[in-house]
Amino acid sequence: MNEFFPNLILRPPLFYNWKIGIRFELGVEWDREYHYLNSPYVQGVYKRAVTLFESLHLQDEKILVVVDVRDLGDGKPYKQKARIFSPYINEKSVLYKLRYTEMPYIFPEDDEDGKYKTHRFTLECKVSDTPLLKAVCNQDLGIQPSIFHRVYFLNIKRKTIFHVYDDRGCDLLAISPESIRDIYNTYNDWILDYDKDEIDKVFR
Repeated sequence: MNEFFPNLILRPPLFYNWKIGIRFELGVEWDREYHYLNSPYVQGVYKRAVTLFESLHLQDEKILVVVDVRDLGDGKPYKQKARIFSPYINEKSVLYKLRYTEMPYIFPEDDEDGKYKTHRFTLECKVSDTPLLKAVCNQDLGIQPSIFHRVYFLNIKRKTIFHVYDDRGCDLLAISPESIRDIYNTYNDWILDYDKDEIDKVFR
């Protein structure tokens, strides 16, 4: 990743940490009453997230799935690292590729005492091996399955990073505007209004 995204710290908000990117809105017209699986709001979130993901990644492409687990130094050891992925990946041969790194906390400004850590899990797999996107969207909705850790999808061939930060939206980073111009053009109406002027400047 450092080769293509030099000096990028993999942490939210990704969009504001890199010069080439798009911030999309996923959830539209939110209402607390819509926190159930088949609600129009939730189904709309799924549709946009899955559509963007599938437009960006071919099923047989190799990707890196990076999951960051925060450790707030409360004495709760993180055990059985494969448990993060095992509910979503059936092939054990894929799980054998899982890599683990213990890192300083990715938000050092929130760690005055230096007690916090980040446990980073990285899995190389095919797009078809990773049906966990909806679980990421569910993290704040009280819907199962859900995954509360930060999840990043790195496309090795296309050199992009895709991150759903919650049901409200997602960030897409690239090393050049041309590599994601098709996504920008096709799903322009989904771009978050707040950042649209700055995003448009990148693709002019």
